[in-house]
Amino acid sequence: MTDWTTADIPSLSGKTVVVTGATGGLGYETALALAGAGAIVILTGRNDAKGLRAIEGICAQFPNALIAYEHLDLANLSSVADFARRFAASNDQLDLLVNNAGVMALPNRQQTEDGFEMQLGTNYLGHYALTARLLPQLRRAKAARVVNLSSLAHRSGAINFDDLQSQRSYRPWRAYCQSKLAMLMFSLELQRRSDAAGWGLRSVAAHPGYARTDLIPNGPGADTLQWRVSRLLQPLISQSAAEGALPTLFAATSPTAEPGGYYGPNWFYELKGPPVAARIMPHAKDFASSATLWDVSATLTGVSFDEIAAAA
Repeated sequence: MTDWTTADIPSLSGKTVVVTGATGGLGYETALALAGAGAIVILTGRNDAKGLRAIEGICAQFPNALIAYEHLDLANLSSVADFARRFAASNDQLDLLVNNAGVMALPNRQQTEDGFEMQLGTNYLGHYALTARLLPQLRRAKAARVVNLSSLAHRSGAINFDDLQSQRSYRPWRAYCQSKLAMLMFSLELQRRSDAAGWGLRSVAAHPGYARTDLIPNGPGADTLQWRVSRLLQPLISQSAAEGALPTLFAATSPTAEPGGYYGPNWFYELKGPPVAARIMPHAKDFASSATLWDVSATLTGVSFDEIAAAA
């Protein structure tokens, strides 16, 4: 597995894939590779102009690619519901859902359309709701996978149930770490719930290490000391967006990707390199906290996996 590349992706002909946040960075590289392997890929994003450019870029490399763009704003639960309805109207099943979209360390606290802290809402709660709403289509696939993007930042994260939306105290990195810890906990809990309920899903998490994308300048920005220092160290400790997408692609396509697994780069501190099994911090495996987070998420979003599964 240490030498795994996109050349190892099996044929995905006939498979339907949804990738969130696919208009640039890791999401674009993920969609590009999946389209190259023959999948029917639906790219999603908030910026329709960027979405069309992404389509053009992928078609330039793979003229016969089966791809489409759909508007989806993970920071708006109505947008999530609308996308899920449109998808269900034209697709009976979904083979792979890649929950990739995210924002990072916004300097000032912002809120989603539904009043959630922006990082928790976009990175986690929107994906929780999207996955639940697409559960009927996932269950109809023969061996559906859900890949959830976490981060090395989960190691420093904590779920603050007493101030989940950072209303009393907002710190950019603390909120980001919480959101990425939530994504990893969700991925592990989704596998446990699927096994218990017989949903037939393979839930796998991944992280890109330190990948050079627009996530940092679009979040904390280029004026921070951390960003300036990281720019100086980039040649040594980082990798391209295409390389950063490899753990996601491994999680999404490899026959050896374990249900409930977590994958990241193999180099020092998991910063760069080919995909391998990544380290999961003990607090991410806390069953009680994960179950509480699941229940809180259902209440906040108004979306219940159990209810959707029962109605399907």
